[in-house]
Amino acid sequence: MAALLFSAVVSAQLSTDFYDETCPDALDIIESAVRAAVSKESRMGASLLRLHFHDCFVNANIIQKFRVDADGSVKQVGCDGSVLLDDTAAITGEKNAKPNKNSLRGFEVVDDIKSQLEDACEQVVSCADILAVAARDSVVALGGPTWDVELGRRDGTTASLDAANNDLPPPTSDLADLIKSFSDKGLTASDMIALSGAHTIGQARCTNFRGRLYNETNLDATLATSLKPSCPNPTGGDDNTAPLDPATSYVFDNFYYRNLLRNKGLLHSDQQLFSGGSADAQTTAYATDMAGFFDDFRGAMVKMGGIGVVTGSGGQVRVNCRKVN
Repeated sequence: MAALLFSAVVSAQLSTDFYDETCPDALDIIESAVRAAVSKESRMGASLLRLHFHDCFVNANIIQKFRVDADGSVKQVGCDGSVLLDDTAAITGEKNAKPNKNSLRGFEVVDDIKSQLEDACEQVVSCADILAVAARDSVVALGGPTWDVELGRRDGTTASLDAANNDLPPPTSDLADLIKSFSDKGLTASDMIALSGAHTIGQARCTNFRGRLYNETNLDATLATSLKPSCPNPTGGDDNTAPLDPATSYVFDNFYYRNLLRNKGLLHSDQQLFSGGSADAQTTAYATDMAGFFDDFRGAMVKMGGIGVVTGSGGQVRVNCRKVN
């Protein structure tokens, strides 16, 4: 049987009611587990949201084709749960890629959710869908907007360390780099600015903001002074973290954009959204219009969640999110 070819745009046949008949309690199970995890540790909300982003962006390029082979194995896809795969003799996973190593968190929460779902409805809910729903529920748990998550993703059967190293925009990215990186995934500059608002929660490691802290002049002096003791130059404290939004670290709101207007973007890539460039107007609008930001964010999340997905009989539904069946 010849391999089937799918483009990033036409491969998606997702629906919001996908599990209504096959696993009616699926969304409640995920929501309950996410709320418990976020209640235990507020930072976990940002970690689960980030897992979905790092899953969707890797191995997904709008100009490529996405192949589901005759044996059901998936090549070159986006939101496919690949970020959850552990290394094996046959697969070098994405967890140790530079953007992910000592940084991605929440794998145990996903394991717990998957275990509960397997008890409720064996091998029905994909790991990729768990990530998509958990991202939404994390945002809601921290006071952000909700949206209807489109479901029906299948899990991929491979991962790519190289793709994770190359596809995820680094914190040193300039505005043009960010726009291109998102455009390569079929997302607009406006989508990029809205999705960047996810940095209203979460933290970053010293190694990712040291260059901005010591080499850039458009960083608020008071913030810089507060950061330097835990992030010395030129070395030391690499894994020490600071909040991406120092104002309301564990609330999903529009303070990320307000901070940028005050030169309080922690990462170089953050401050690029308000640095005299084409993103300034939208950033300024979001700083005063949280409802507008929420509307755009939910739309962009749905759009990102459809990048390069494989549905139907492609891929598989993993029993264990850490390994292929």
